[in-house]
Amino acid sequence: MHLQLITLRGIRLDREMYELMVPTADGEIAVFPGHEPLVTLAVPGALTVRYDKKDPDDKLEYFAISGGVVEINPDAIRVLVDEADLGADISEAEVKAALKRAEKLRDEAKDQVELEHAKELIDRHEVRLRVADLQRRRRSR
Repeated sequence: MHLQLITLRGIRLDREMYELMVPTADGEIAVFPGHEPLVTLAVPGALTVRYDKKDPDDKLEYFAISGGVVEINPDAIRVLVDEADLGADISEAEVKAALKRAEKLRDEAKDQVELEHAKELIDRHEVRLRVADLQRRRRSR
């Protein structure tokens, strides 16, 4: 099954894969070759890819995604999101520092616009931290 992960900056991933787990508003869904056609909304979270059927869990690849749209066909998947950060590229120390800054922005917000912006940043950094943790735990097995 072919996967395309497309962000605002261009194609992030374009390759064959066996299994994709996508965070949606109704919970995580797993997609395998032959899946029924579906268009759904992805929510911020961990996008998990297993490239080969025989790959063990420590070979899974994780992406921290913003919300977006997922188009599923029996032989191809397109995931359209604003951003997608590869778990292996995420620095936990940097994300923790960014999360603290975002929390400070929230605490010092002077109006609803500043508060909403801070909440979006907090959500983004919490997702990135979760994905970095998933990646680290899988590698340590």
